[in-house]
Amino acid sequence: MSKRNTQQRRHTIITLLGTQGEVSVDELAKRFDTSEVTIRKDLAILENSGLLLRRYGGAVPLPKEITDNKDENLSQRKIIIAQKAAMMIKDHNRIIIDSGHTTSALVSELDNKKGLVVMTNSLAIANKLQTFENEPTLLMTGGTWDTHSESFQGQVAENSLRSYDFDQLFIGADGFDLERGTTTFNELIGLSRVMAEVSREVIVLVESDKFNRKIPNVEIPVDQIHTVITDDDLSIENRKKLIDQGLNLIIAT
Repeated sequence: MSKRNTQQRRHTIITLLGTQGEVSVDELAKRFDTSEVTIRKDLAILENSGLLLRRYGGAVPLPKEITDNKDENLSQRKIIIAQKAAMMIKDHNRIIIDSGHTTSALVSELDNKKGLVVMTNSLAIANKLQTFENEPTLLMTGGTWDTHSESFQGQVAENSLRSYDFDQLFIGADGFDLERGTTTFNELIGLSRVMAEVSREVIVLVESDKFNRKIPNVEIPVDQIHTVITDDDLSIENRKKLIDQGLNLIIAT
């Protein structure tokens, strides 16, 4: 089925939820003359996008208290940065997507990419990817589960990464030091550095308000970063400093 038909079907599902209050997988499969597996993937993707809640055998609209208090993690800044990042990914690319809220937003933009090979250390990202109709090849780092970052970390994860090579790494940051590189509160920085080592291009997805934060741990040194994608609230001064560092700066508007 074409991407356009898929988008139309999902749009219709949201419209039906608004008029009926709930939908069932069986009803939708018959309405669109498609399989229940396809409908379940639609519902999973729409739920991951914050547009509905799945229930046994179907879906219901989001409760009003959720829609009235949208999580900052799904902020417009993260979405537009993710959309710019997705434009850099070609069909059949081999990519790493690190755990994080902005990188998770990137995953929602990849359903139209063909033949992707995606490595991640995040269960949430892996769960999103496995709902895609294009069925990207999914690789997991394994390792030790870190509850703070909600991701796998440690030597086992690092060793598994060293067995591969990738076209691109997409990684977020708690902060960005214009002299040192990306910074983080998490002391587990070894895996991120290995991700950078095995990738031909390191692409940092970071909101403008994270620049010049005073955060102790340097994650990816600035000389290992190729591209920074941020929003248009970044100051002219900081834009110039990034370009002077030889970085490819992309402003998402």
